[in-house]
Amino acid sequence: MSQTPTLEQKPLGNPSVAPAAPGKTPPNKRVLVVVGLIAIAALAAGGRMWYRSHNFVDTENAYIAGHVHPVSARIAGVVTRVLVEDNQHVKAGDVIAELDPADQHVRVEQIEAQIASAKQQVIQADAQVEQVRAQAQAAQAQVGQSQALALRARQDAERFGQLYTKQMKAVSKAEVDAANAARAAAAADVNARRDNAAAAKSQINAAQSARDVLKAQIKVLQAQLKDAKQQVTYSRIVAPVDGRIGRRSVEVGARVQPGQQLVAVVEDKVWVTANFKETQLAGLKPGQAVDLEIDALPNEHLVGRVDSFSPASGNQFALLPADNATGNFTKIVQRVPVKITLAPADVQRLTGRLVPGMSVVAEVDLRQKAEAARTASAK
Repeated sequence: MSQTPTLEQKPLGNPSVAPAAPGKTPPNKRVLVVVGLIAIAALAAGGRMWYRSHNFVDTENAYIAGHVHPVSARIAGVVTRVLVEDNQHVKAGDVIAELDPADQHVRVEQIEAQIASAKQQVIQADAQVEQVRAQAQAAQAQVGQSQALALRARQDAERFGQLYTKQMKAVSKAEVDAANAARAAAAADVNARRDNAAAAKSQINAAQSARDVLKAQIKVLQAQLKDAKQQVTYSRIVAPVDGRIGRRSVEVGARVQPGQQLVAVVEDKVWVTANFKETQLAGLKPGQAVDLEIDALPNEHLVGRVDSFSPASGNQFALLPADNATGNFTKIVQRVPVKITLAPADVQRLTGRLVPGMSVVAEVDLRQKAEAARTASAK
């Protein structure tokens, strides 16, 4: 039997392409595409990082800041009323709490009684001054009277002396001696009267000084009375500024001491304090716009303005600043607080939502021109 010859099978495809050598795998196009995309993404990320590092500065070390006013008692007393609640909005002058003013009223009455007594003593001192002045006038009149008597005694002694000489003995020696003694007595009486008049004048000065002391005491008491009445007003503890009540720790019946903090009033006006690295400050200038993102308000995009720079780094204001004058010095990039103000419209719109202590992310575009920044800040 004859067998049909078998035809040799040939590979399909392009006969001109030689078959791949055994042991070699052709490159996968998908792998090449992935590698290319990764390279492009890396270049894009690197380019973006380079672009942002040269044109933007940002920091997450930023917080909302504001004025927090501690309200404390100025006098000791017992709380009788508390007129505010937590988080309540108050205006400057609103009464926060009241203390029992009984002790202050008693002190006012005591000082008023002391003033009345001192005024009566002044009236008595005035009468004493007038009495001493009258006595001084009487003493001065007695001086004049004694001077007249002394003049008469001197004249009598001179006449008796003229009548009793070696040539003429018209009067006796006893009469001459008596006249001389009367003259001496009159002179001594004049001196005594003058001393009495001087003493009376001194008593006038002493009485007037005592009266002036009493008047000075009245002024002191009046100052004390003014202070006591002021203490009565201190029994009403009022809000120093407009704001909201926080950290309330006062209750009715509690006894408070001077300086003891009762509540805190937080003003509605807030700003942002951003702690930038010292290496980021070269391109920052007052007036530049700042993009702000509040962690608590993710849907709010706020724009602030660079207001001013801190006069020292945060390390200098620390309770225990680092001492770099040591052998184990390690250079650390310092942080400098930068004050960023917010638009008044945003502050008013978000009143009660923007509170001190909230975390903020701040970003500044360094491509802003200084002139444009100053113009925007002036507006």
